[in-house]
Amino acid sequence: MQVIHITTQEEHVRETGVTNRNIRHWLAIALTATLSTGCAVNPVTGESELSLIPQSQELAMGAEQYIPTQQTQGGQFYLDPELTFYVREVGNKLAAVSDRPDLPYEFVVLNSSVPNAWALPGGKIAINRGLLTQLDDEAQLASVIGHEIVHAAARHSVQRMQTGMILNAGMAGLGMAMGDSGLANVVMGSANIGSQLALAQYGQGDELESDYYGIHYMVKAGYDPMAAVELQQLFVDMSQGQSADYLSSLFATHPPSQKRVDRNLALTRELGVGGYRGRDEYQRRMAFLKTRQPAYDAYDEAVSLIRQEDFEGALNKVASAIRIEPDEAMFHALRGQLLEHRGDVTAAAGAYDKAVSLYPEMFSYRLRRGLNAFARNRYQQAREDITEANRVVPTAIGFLRLGDIAVAENRRDEAVRYYQTAAEAGGEVGEEARRKLAKLAQG
Repeated sequence: MQVIHITTQEEHVRETGVTNRNIRHWLAIALTATLSTGCAVNPVTGESELSLIPQSQELAMGAEQYIPTQQTQGGQFYLDPELTFYVREVGNKLAAVSDRPDLPYEFVVLNSSVPNAWALPGGKIAINRGLLTQLDDEAQLASVIGHEIVHAAARHSVQRMQTGMILNAGMAGLGMAMGDSGLANVVMGSANIGSQLALAQYGQGDELESDYYGIHYMVKAGYDPMAAVELQQLFVDMSQGQSADYLSSLFATHPPSQKRVDRNLALTRELGVGGYRGRDEYQRRMAFLKTRQPAYDAYDEAVSLIRQEDFEGALNKVASAIRIEPDEAMFHALRGQLLEHRGDVTAAAGAYDKAVSLYPEMFSYRLRRGLNAFARNRYQQAREDITEANRVVPTAIGFLRLGDIAVAENRRDEAVRYYQTAAEAGGEVGEEARRKLAKLAQG
């Protein structure tokens, strides 16, 4: 049997489809800004620094990339909106005492088991379900959020982008439910750049700076700063003996070290221990997620079985997850991929229908359903789903199949446009698009 690679929400992308046009756009902004800005004072540290990207563009980048980046990192944890509301409450407390309280902060919980959190320019912050389950109380949550607020307020992502570390570094990883059609190679445009900003590793200076000022924000907001020490010790302990995949999440973007634990402890002793912990409140807010954790554990076991090429075992695990929590779209989407791998494209279509009905905004579910419809020659549905998916997160495989549909429907000029866009991506999809463009050119 031919082995078809099925990837999941937790798997990391090795190649990218960043468009040259998108890169040129942001570089042009930076170059233009250079002529009129130069140096500025960092609003957190008070130190002078090179400023090529003005605040207006910083805010525009964060706003443009926030939704696509969320979606490439698992999408929102929509089953418990009260949990997101709680995280937002804590985030707003810390944002109010930050050095840039006027930023348009937003906070969201993402549906990923990877223990991670990130910040985009302009205060667009996300924390994964998988990290929340590792924390004990609200003070530890405040430590995570305060740290990310500093990254945003001190413009760390923008600074790295200015020096070319982002655009030249390639992807650190994208969490998507992707499969054998080349999807993992071809996320395009601002979703790709946003994920680079969210997932590229911070330098030691940025991390220590975020620890330092984040602890100060905690104290100003009334939280016990000792939680920040505990959090860093937790990360050090978690990083011991873990697999490369596990370490490529939080610990790649926010590398832990005993040095950070010791520095945080020294600062905490200097500031004085004491303040709100909020363990009972935190545990109450996490109650729903904890009742559903067995379902996510079963899903994660399915992921592990897929990597071992035990697809039937994975399908059984996904079925277990669905029995525990039938309203989780992620489970149905993975079931659809596994059914496609088995060759049951009709049953897979039903699984994708369910995923889309539960989370219609999620691009990958729309895309999967559209590709499934394309395989069954249902071109109208395929075109509608793929177009909607590309509106949220453009993918080269989406443009490629839209080109194929246009060819099948004798719309040559439209096909050329779609293939030209897909051809900007790397990998097999980009190569296929270039071959089809050449064939059209030959008449």
